[in-house]
Amino acid sequence: MDKICVIDMGSQYTHLIARRIRELGIYSEILPYDVSIGELKRVDPKGIILSGGPSSVYEEDSPQLTKNFFNFVKEEKIPVLGICYGLHLIIHQLGGKIKPFNRKEYGKTELEILNPKKLFEFLDKREIVWMSHGDQVESMPDGFEVLARTITCPIAAYANESLNLFGVQFHPEVIHTQKGITILKNFVLNIVKAKKEWKLENWIESTIEEIRSEIGPTERVILGLSGGVDSSVVAILLQKAIGKRVHSIFVNNGVLRKNEEIEVQETFKHELKFENFHYIDAEDLFLERLKDIEDPEEKRRIIGHTFIEVFEKKTIELEETHPDIKFLAQGTIYPDRVETSATSKTSVKIKSHHNLTLPDNMKLKIIEPLKDLYKDEVRKIGLKLGLPKGIIKRHPFPGPGLAVRIIGAIDKSKLTILKDADEILIEEIKKAGVYDALWQAFCVFLPLKTVGIMGDFRTYEYICAIRVVESLDAMTANFAKLDWELLEKIGTRIINEVKGINRVVYDISNKPPSTIEYE
Repeated sequence: MDKICVIDMGSQYTHLIARRIRELGIYSEILPYDVSIGELKRVDPKGIILSGGPSSVYEEDSPQLTKNFFNFVKEEKIPVLGICYGLHLIIHQLGGKIKPFNRKEYGKTELEILNPKKLFEFLDKREIVWMSHGDQVESMPDGFEVLARTITCPIAAYANESLNLFGVQFHPEVIHTQKGITILKNFVLNIVKAKKEWKLENWIESTIEEIRSEIGPTERVILGLSGGVDSSVVAILLQKAIGKRVHSIFVNNGVLRKNEEIEVQETFKHELKFENFHYIDAEDLFLERLKDIEDPEEKRRIIGHTFIEVFEKKTIELEETHPDIKFLAQGTIYPDRVETSATSKTSVKIKSHHNLTLPDNMKLKIIEPLKDLYKDEVRKIGLKLGLPKGIIKRHPFPGPGLAVRIIGAIDKSKLTILKDADEILIEEIKKAGVYDALWQAFCVFLPLKTVGIMGDFRTYEYICAIRVVESLDAMTANFAKLDWELLEKIGTRIINEVKGINRVVYDISNKPPSTIEYE
């Protein structure tokens, strides 16, 4: 199978590049910037993309490609596309010059295409792209020609066709670059000439076989089941691979959505007929440990470690009757990994995820069937596996649950307020028929009180923020432009029906620069 390797220079968009390539039907794989020539030969890429990154190429300890990289790609005739930092790195390592620019370029910018051939086929002379850089190319080695520019960046794209090297200063992988997918398509299909062989049907078959091979004919698996899309797809995959040897454990951590613990049990025990489904009510334990904790990372840490503690306790209990339990399955997907740890040493950590904060002495082997997939790919697989649409189309929910949607310390009264408000929001957007078109919709409890008037009485109560976003993969997101009448209806219902809230606000920030969740 042809593959495109994305070499990670520390960008938060590295996995997004890989995701876009898969969207085009070509398999993609991510490698660290210091990947050896031997490893590159083993992987055997048809084409290579160098990601962006937060460093400057002239800085000490900035990520650099291995010494013989350019000799290797020249000998093997492998086309290379540099994006942002990647564009700088090609020029820098081949003897050109990169300099800091006194005016940074960030956000939507008009690109003027000077040469439409190859990389910019099927584009207009002027296109909107997404810039994020403070350095620029000052001079290029012989053989490079300028393909595009902006009003402040005279070399916004280049090519060296004899060496099969291309570069763009902007980010074609983000949706804000309007024809970005066309540019990537031009590179992987027209320049690299990669074959479209990446199919999810093939992935399902091979993954089930891999699970059977790894687990063997008698060993059992414990699954941390949340009831969300990811863990539910893992559950079905495991059920198809090893049948009733999968033990699904659902932990009520006290920060779930309203009535979620009831709905999950109903779905898996009765609708999907899971034989070994185990429910643990640990609400009191989690809330006691979260008492007075305000820092979001500390909340995540406490929830993560308490989850593992409860999980291990139940596992030990099950091992008394099933000593062949050897594996712990998780619904970890690509976005979890990119925002939790780095593919390269220079990637920036944004937040931790509870399903990745495993202790060093964890007794079970970890199995993560979805670790290289994105949310929309997981959803497509779930549908092909026959999961109920209600689960497949359910909006993403953070591992630490409502703990990171209550700003500051958590208590039961705040949880009740947030659950009630959130239920109204979801109910109304479903009634309006827009739920499936949205990536996420949720309420956030803000620990700020404001004055209000209800009837003839003065109130002094909390603020509820509504966050609704549209996205393809959570790597970038735009706030949803909901109908004003719908927003008014939601806000009115929350204020009238939820005791403790007298003001509702709507979040109109995008990602970037904001994150989807508040904490």
